[in-house]
Amino acid sequence: MSLESPERQSWDAIVVGTGMGGATIGHALAARGWRVVFCEQGAAHSDANSALLGEYPEMAFEGPKVARPDQAALLSRAGRAIEPIEDRSGPRPDRFVPFIGAGAGGSSALYGMALERFFPEDFEPARKHPEAGDSSLPALWPISYQDLAPYYSAAETLYGVRGGRDPLRPSEDPGPAEAAPPLSAANQELHDYLAGQGLTPYRLPAACRFVVGCRGCQGYLCSKVCKNDSAQVCLGPAVRDHGARLLSDCRVTRLDTQNGRVAAVECTWEGRSLTLTGQIVILAAGALASPALLLGSVSADCPNGLANGSDQVGRNLMRHLVDLYALTPQAAPGEDENPKELAFNDLYLDSNGPLGTVQSFGRLPPAPMIVDAFIDELRSAGKSLPAAVAGLAKPILRPVLGQKFACSLIVAGILEDLPHPSNRVRPGSDGPILEYRIQPYDAARLALFRDRLTALFKPFEAMLLKQAANNQRLAHVCGTCRFGEDPATSVLDPNNKAHELDNLYVVDSSFFPSSGGTNPSLTIAANALRVADHLSNS
Repeated sequence: MSLESPERQSWDAIVVGTGMGGATIGHALAARGWRVVFCEQGAAHSDANSALLGEYPEMAFEGPKVARPDQAALLSRAGRAIEPIEDRSGPRPDRFVPFIGAGAGGSSALYGMALERFFPEDFEPARKHPEAGDSSLPALWPISYQDLAPYYSAAETLYGVRGGRDPLRPSEDPGPAEAAPPLSAANQELHDYLAGQGLTPYRLPAACRFVVGCRGCQGYLCSKVCKNDSAQVCLGPAVRDHGARLLSDCRVTRLDTQNGRVAAVECTWEGRSLTLTGQIVILAAGALASPALLLGSVSADCPNGLANGSDQVGRNLMRHLVDLYALTPQAAPGEDENPKELAFNDLYLDSNGPLGTVQSFGRLPPAPMIVDAFIDELRSAGKSLPAAVAGLAKPILRPVLGQKFACSLIVAGILEDLPHPSNRVRPGSDGPILEYRIQPYDAARLALFRDRLTALFKPFEAMLLKQAANNQRLAHVCGTCRFGEDPATSVLDPNNKAHELDNLYVVDSSFFPSSGGTNPSLTIAANALRVADHLSNS
C-alpha cells in the first residue's frame, strides 16, 4: 500500500463507510486488484490499548448512564456514534445520541451477529401486504430472491455463519454449512416448549466463532476476536492483503459533481481539508448518514441535493418495530453464555396477516443503563418527573431489575414496518433530523403481534418491554435511498447506481424498498457482493 498522500492518488473506488456494505464491497473490489480507499468517520480500533473492548462505555460515565455528546471520547473508543439526532416526530422535539456504530466495522462491530436471509416473499412486498393502505410499498424489489441467492451463500461463507436451518425456508436455502454449539439449558427449555406448541424453532444463524467464554458482545466491541464483523472479515484483509487504504477519523463533508458524475469527495482528515478523486464513489455510511450527505451536497445544478430528482432521498425511512420479552425459564441463563441462540418464523408469514420474526435477543445492558435510559425517555416524552423522584427511583429500580433480568431469557419480537414518504431523515443545522411515526396498518399488526406473543409466553411469566414506539431504537434503520426501476419513485437503479449520476453507488441499507422483517446485515452484505460483481464486469 502506498503511503503517498491520498489526494495525490487516483482511486478506482472511494468507499465511504466500513460497515457491512462498505467493507464487503471494498474487500471484493480490492481482491480483484482495484485501488480502494475507505473513508471511515470513526476510529480504526486497531490499538487494543485505546479501544474500549468488552463493555458498554456508559458504565464508565460519571452521572447518568445515557449516551450524550459530552462523553464523545468514551463513545468513540467504543465504536459508537457521537453526533446527536433531533427527533421531530412528536409534539416535543427530542435530541439523543443514536446507539449505532461509528468506526471500523460500522454498526457490525456492535451487532449481535444474527445473519438471516430475507424470505422470497419479502421481495414481493405488496403481495405480502395487500392491505398496506397509503404506504409507498412497491409491488416488487427490482431484483428477486433468486438473483440474490448465490450472494447470500457467498456472504454466509465469507462471514463464517454457523447455526441451524429454519424448516420454513425454501428448499433452495440450505442453511449454514457449519453447525453452532448445542443450545444452552435455558434456550433448550424454550425450544422444547415451542416445539410442543406446534411451532418450528431453530438455531439462529450467527457470524460467531463461539470461542470459550463467548458472551455475544452485543452492543459493544468484542474483546475475544470472536465476532465476525465487517472489520475483521473484510476491512482488515482488504488493507492488509490487497493494498486498500483506510482513512480513519475521516469525515466526508460533501460530494462535488461535474458532467453527471461525482468529481470529488470533500473530507476533513487529520485536522485538514482533503479532496479525493476516483472513478467510482460508493456510499455506505448508513441509512441516516448517506442520505444526509446527499441532501447536504447542494449546488446550482442540484439545489435539492444529489440524486434527488425524485424527492425520495431521505424518505421512506424504516427501522423495524422491536419489543423485548423477559422470560423466566426454570434454567436461568449462565453468566458465561451467549444466550442469543434461538428463533422461529411461524408468525412471519401468518395466514391471518404477516407478523414478525421472534429470536433470542442476547444479554440486556446492565440495569443502571436500562433504568437511566427509561427515566431519560420519560423526560424526553414530556412526562412530569421531578429530579428528586428520579433520584429516589434509580437506587430502587436498579437492583430489582438487575435481579429480574439476570434470571431472564430475553426474546425479541421483530416486526416489519412499511415505508412512508413522510417518515424520513434530513439534514439540520445541528445534525440529522428524524421524522418517524408508526402508521395505522403497522400499529394494528404490532398490537396483534404483542397479543400473540404474550399468550404464547404466558407459562414463562413474560414481562413485555415495549420498545417498538421508541425512535431511539435505530439499529435496523433502512430505506432512505431506495432502489428501483423508475427514476420518478426511486433514487438508485437495480444495480444500486444513482439514477442521475454515472459513478455513484449506495450499498448500505438505504437501498431497501421494504424492510423485510428480520435482521438486515446479511442482505446488505450479499447485495454488496452482487454490486461488486456488476462493477467488475462493467
